[in-house]
Parts: sequence; structure tokens; C-alpha cells
Amino acid sequence: MGADAEFLGRLGPELQLVLPRLDERSRRLVLGMAARAAGDGGTGAVAALTGASWQTVANGKAELESGDGAPRGRVRRPGGGRKRLAETDPGLAGALLALVKDSCKGDPESPLEWTTKSARKLADELTAAGHRCSPQTAWRMLRAEGFTMQSNSKAAEGRQHPERDAQFRYIAAQAAEHRAAGQPVLSVDSKKREQVGGYAQAGREWRPQGDPVVVRSHDFPEKDGQHAIPYGIYDEDANAGFVNVGTDGNTAALAVESVRRWWGLIGKDAYPHATRLMLACDAGGSNGYKNRAWKAGLAALAQETGLEITVCHFPPGTSKWNPRSSTGCSARSAWPGAAAR
Repeated sequence: MGADAEFLGRLGPELQLVLPRLDERSRRLVLGMAARAAGDGGTGAVAALTGASWQTVANGKAELESGDGAPRGRVRRPGGGRKRLAETDPGLAGALLALVKDSCKGDPESPLEWTTKSARKLADELTAAGHRCSPQTAWRMLRAEGFTMQSNSKAAEGRQHPERDAQFRYIAAQAAEHRAAGQPVLSVDSKKREQVGGYAQAGREWRPQGDPVVVRSHDFPEKDGQHAIPYGIYDEDANAGFVNVGTDGNTAALAVESVRRWWGLIGKDAYPHATRLMLACDAGGSNGYKNRAWKAGLAALAQETGLEITVCHFPPGTSKWNPRSSTGCSARSAWPGAAAR
């Protein structure tokens, strides 16, 4: 006696309608119910009718008959479902770690490491080596091993002068002495020049919905187009910034004029008893240690204001450490500069 074909013929369309709406446990039980109702051979007939796995239908039927189903809140009994690839393939984890060994980055004393290979590339190499693995599995196993996704860190430096620590201590002492005496200490630096006009810029601003500021589709510069060159001054004691914007070029004249304007607009009122001024700046550019126009301009400014101006330059290649506070000698770098009287 075979399965009830007439019953399955009527039930088939209803199963196709309801099964996609069910979770895994409910779907399994409904398939098992249909197999029981169809009689002998119902398991295979329901599997063929719905496209479900024969084992899934049989499991649902057995669950209904035994009453030994999944606990409340679960779709499977504990231990049910497919095993993870790391469990079925004991060599998978070792093969994965072997692949990332050569590209492994991070502090060996830290639990956090990262790899320069993508999860997809690792999965492809593992599969080619006979270890079936998906990118999701590779990613999950890397996470379990303490790996994280990280970008490059610009921390490695080139050659260091043997007297570098002495340079740190020199600049720290200069800054500490000036600040203790109530004298201003400034960090100065020019920033990337920007095109002036209808060009796209990073960032966002509040606007009525659907009414963005329309800018050019390309950033090709115009002939004789103007540029804005911001020159920043940071007052370390006041923790305050000042920006002067030039339009001609990143020149020593702009650098000196920016310091002059800071003193005229802010400095002389913030430090009414100042007799000295310290400037910390990068080694190159408009305020570089080889730039004679910068030195001559500061000398003229010192004569004009009556201030004794001391300049400390950072070593080449250390501009990213241009400080907000030059007093941290362990994390800041400086170059003993000449004093402009």
C-alpha cells in the first residue's frame, strides 16, 4: 500500500503556500505531519512533492511520533544540525593559521593580531588545499583566534639621530620654561591648500531635504584659479587655535604674517606681560629650518614687537608629531633651533 496520492494532490498546493512562511522547526513538523497523514511511503512522497530533504521529513515525523522535540525557544534539539567545519575537519584550523602566519601582524605580547589576506582569498586557498571552507567560516575562525580587521598604522620610522632623546629633552625643557614663566608657546604649521570656488569638499552641513549645495562634478583646476592656504597656530597654554588664510602661496611671508596677526589680534591681550615667544614647527616648508626668509621675517617681527622669539624645529619626517603640547618629551620630537632676537 503506497502513499495516498489523492490526499497529497490536494495538500501539495497548500504546503507550497505555507512552508516558506515557517521557521525551520515548524517546517519540519508540518512535513512530518503530512508524511504521517499520507500513510505508508509518505516520507518519500512528501519529500518529492515539496523538494525537502528526505531526512528532514523523516526527522519531523519521528519528532511527532516520539514527542521528543526541541525545547521551547529552540528549532533543534541540543547538538542537532550540521557540525561546524572546524569540528568535522580537524586540520582546518591549523591550515588556516599556517596560511596567515607569513602575513600576520601585531604585537606578539598582545592577544590582538591581524592579517593582510582577505577572508575570500584564505577560503579559496584552503579549498584548493583540500579543506572545504567558505569566506564566512574563515572570517569566523579568525575572529575566534583573536584576529581583527585593521588598517595600516603609520608608526614605523626611518633612521634616528643618536642624539634624538636629547632633542626631546631640549624642546620639553624650552616649552616648560616658557610656560612656567607665563610666556606663550605656539605650534605652527601650514595645511593643504584648497581650491576656491564651486568644488566639492569633505563634510556635511544642515540643509533643507533634497536641496544640497550644487558643486562641480570634477575638481579640475581653472586657469588662474585661486587657492586658499590655511596657516594654523596653536596656543598650547590656552588650548586654542588660530587660522590665517593666504591666497598667493605657502610662503615664509605668509608664515610670519600669521604669527604677527595672532600676536596683534590675540596674543598681546592674552599675554600682556610677555617678553618672549616660543614657536615649535616642522623642519621644512614655509617655516623650515633652512628657509632664510622665515628667519629674517621672524627677526623683523621680534624687532617690531620687542619679543625674544625662540624657534624649535622638528626633525625631518616627524611632522605628524607636531604637538598640541610640546612638553611630552617621550612622545614629541624637536630640533634645537636658532633664536631670533
